[in-house]
Amino acid sequence: MGYKLGVLLDPPDTINPLKDTSLAIMIAAQKRDWEVSFFSLQDLLIDNGDLYISSLRVELHENAANWHTVLETRKSSSKYFDAILIRRDPPFDMNYVYSTYLLEIAERQGTPVLNRPSSIRDCNEKLFALEFANCCPPHIVSSSKESLRSFYEDHNDVIFKPLDGMGGQSIFRAKPKEHNLSVILENLTQNGQVQTMGQKYIPEIVRGDTRIIMLNGEPIPFGLARVPAKGETRGNLAAGGTGEGRELNERDLFICEEIGETLRSKGLYFVGIDVIGDYLTEINVTCPTCVVELNKLFDLDIGNDYIKFIEEYILTS
Repeated sequence: MGYKLGVLLDPPDTINPLKDTSLAIMIAAQKRDWEVSFFSLQDLLIDNGDLYISSLRVELHENAANWHTVLETRKSSSKYFDAILIRRDPPFDMNYVYSTYLLEIAERQGTPVLNRPSSIRDCNEKLFALEFANCCPPHIVSSSKESLRSFYEDHNDVIFKPLDGMGGQSIFRAKPKEHNLSVILENLTQNGQVQTMGQKYIPEIVRGDTRIIMLNGEPIPFGLARVPAKGETRGNLAAGGTGEGRELNERDLFICEEIGETLRSKGLYFVGIDVIGDYLTEINVTCPTCVVELNKLFDLDIGNDYIKFIEEYILTS
């Protein structure tokens, strides 16, 4: 078809070809005859109001030892691309924020950017979920150690975590009669300076923290339950959890229905939500993963579904 895809990507040497969702999406695009290029945060440039991108045009291989060949290094206007994907992991620092401002220029110049940069910037992955409080467990967000301690005393078993973490980093469970509560709260709030989230502990975590992929506000009908290792609270694969596939249940579908229209309205077209038991815990909008695992378990091709959606989006925009 002659479409050209640009992808804001993590550093290539950090890509794990055996499980990387961004690579699966790019390979799906290549199979649909798209030209694929990727670039980093540092490759964006504004010159007299126009956005330029220095990128690597690549040929992709389904080969863990050699997953790409660079065909060309190019500096071009953002208008060269028919679509740009933001597939950059946190940390969501100021460089990340600046990149969303720059990529909004690409949008204004006519190139679709998915997910919408302003919505990625506005929708913190933990706070955004709280807009759907009827789907969430009891929770608190505060920088006050006293308020967080009071929440713990009310619920007696609580998960505390930073608002900017990923991959299960810096997540603490304060169990009943927790002797280290003061240390946990001091560290996370940096002695009352940093907003921190508390959520009532959900015992169903032992059966897994289920990642559900939502495409244009609709769920893929299967999720990946990330089951914690023995003695662990965190189900994240990056924290040693194991993935088990499962079909979505009635409560999962209810949660997806509750948030689907909001995702579409915000231009959050490729999203990963996390569900423990009956509760929504996070909405991942920056760089959701688990596509490779779901593809293998259920004979899916989620990357192809996403690229097909983007083609339709281009034609109707």
